[in-house]
Amino acid sequence: MNTQTTSKKMKNKVGFTLWFTGLSGAGKSTITDILEKKLKEYGLKVEVLDGDIVRTHLSKGLGFSKEDRDTNIRRIGYVASLLSRNNVISITAAISPYRDIRNEVREMHENFIEIYASCPLQVLEERDVKGLYKKARSGEIKQFTGISDPYEEPLNPEITVRTDSGTPDQRAEEIINFLLKNNYLETV
Repeated sequence: MNTQTTSKKMKNKVGFTLWFTGLSGAGKSTITDILEKKLKEYGLKVEVLDGDIVRTHLSKGLGFSKEDRDTNIRRIGYVASLLSRNNVISITAAISPYRDIRNEVREMHENFIEIYASCPLQVLEERDVKGLYKKARSGEIKQFTGISDPYEEPLNPEITVRTDSGTPDQRAEEIINFLLKNNYLETV
């Protein structure tokens, strides 16, 4: 079902978390912003927990060691689980580089949908809109995921969106169509 031909009202049957993971610059926040807007236009309750924003409020003072990254992801996961169990659509956009902590967060949720924003490292380095990859390659940024720190790709995400092709709007539509097809959302 294509959402562009459906009613402008939807309801979610249950609360759920859309957990975006992927390397820096892969489009997690961009797609999240579009998805949030579209879902709110359909009259749904949505909250976004963006990794960069959460770090300034909920995780201030944490660094980028594995332990600090895990703590940050646990905090995001906990808040997302509270929202989703109260029938809110929770959308997270954080690199969340380690599988074990993503699996731990999954266990906190009744309805957890992992979305892998997949983009080849070479493309990300060519885009490098914030200049972070260049700084990481020069050693200016330490512990940079994908360069000097590992990123463990999801083994079985519910959704993989290729962000090196198509548009962010198309990727958001892809996700909404998945939610409709799998009965997380329904038109009213």
